[in-house]
Amino acid sequence: MGAVTVNWAGNLTYSSQRVERPETLEQLQELMAGTDPVRALGSRHSFSDVADTTGVHVEVDAIDDGRPPVELDAATGVVSVNGGLRHGVVATALQASGRALSNLASLPHISVAGAVATATHGSGNGNQCLAGDVVGLELVTASGDLLTLRRGDADFPGAVVALGALGVVTRVELATRPTFDVRQDVLTGLPWDALAENLDAVTGSAYSVSLFTSWDEPTVREVWRKALAVPGEATPAAVGPDDVLVALGAKPATGPHHPIPGVDPAACTAQLGVPGPWHERLPHFRLDFTPSVGDELQSEYLVPRARAVEAIEALRRLGPVVAPLLLTSEIRTVAADDLWLSPFDEDRIGFHFTWVADGQAVRAVLPRLEDALLPLGARAHWGKLSTVPLADVAADYPRFADFRKLAGHLDPAGRMRGGYVERLLAV
Repeated sequence: MGAVTVNWAGNLTYSSQRVERPETLEQLQELMAGTDPVRALGSRHSFSDVADTTGVHVEVDAIDDGRPPVELDAATGVVSVNGGLRHGVVATALQASGRALSNLASLPHISVAGAVATATHGSGNGNQCLAGDVVGLELVTASGDLLTLRRGDADFPGAVVALGALGVVTRVELATRPTFDVRQDVLTGLPWDALAENLDAVTGSAYSVSLFTSWDEPTVREVWRKALAVPGEATPAAVGPDDVLVALGAKPATGPHHPIPGVDPAACTAQLGVPGPWHERLPHFRLDFTPSVGDELQSEYLVPRARAVEAIEALRRLGPVVAPLLLTSEIRTVAADDLWLSPFDEDRIGFHFTWVADGQAVRAVLPRLEDALLPLGARAHWGKLSTVPLADVAADYPRFADFRKLAGHLDPAGRMRGGYVERLLAV
């Protein structure tokens, strides 16, 4: 049993009475069959209270269910993992077996089940959020029953991005692909007009592309490109003059960069075109470093890809308002999926904001952002800070009523609800 705890950023003290870390499925089932409210607790990287509860928090990373924590089926390429493991740990094990996931988030430190439950994502025009790799789930419901759902089951699309409302996920089954190498290059000073006129070419110039800005700068400060590299083939040491971004006015970086200006890039994954395995390039930060520069807050809004240029123009107009509170802001693209509560019902572009740790000032500026982006069809990230009215959130998801019905079926007493989720399901 552990003490009440805070989230990774320190901006939220959880309301739970205690934290339990069962070592067997039977212990978890006994706990779930009780009467206390229960919620799973992952790596605590959510900035909202989406994972909160007034009852018991459960961590599943220590559960021994008789299988290896990372179990790869060589015949199908599907890997079954303990849901409490960090993505970086799973990725390292997969790489040792010659396999890979399709993508990773900027932080490899986040738990698999938590990232899946909140539709956390990486970048890339053709890459879905991390939940897109999920082909199966095992969870313990509020009654203490063990439930397995796999792609093809009627309720599967409602159970993947589920905000922890259906049960405690103990295992996640993920599709994998053969391992691949990636080179990461940073370019600076991309003109805004060039981005607006060539958005598809810029974001499609590599397997995964991220752009960093503070919205008040004369150009896009940095473009981080993660391009596929062929193992064994000679890789150019530098970005050449015929590169699409160079042709648009960007300049190749001459040294490593951090997403936040002025911060030592030692915690960042290797840049300057040095090729390496996927799990050491797709994240922005290395697993063996703690990437945070200190206290911070985060928000993110996912806008339909077709409205991306309008969103960029609107945010540039807000530059003087948001820049004083920003550490950095990131632009990423994400492909559509079919999951009920995934924000990615269509191809979308994410506008991520890493704020200074001033909650009052940040919450005061969020309505300005939302007034600009919500009319364009934006959806807020489940695990980040926003002030979008919950009735509007629910109305924006066509399958929300089906999800609420599923949650009520698996948890009729509402024990798996708390914090944001309890308020959302009450609208």
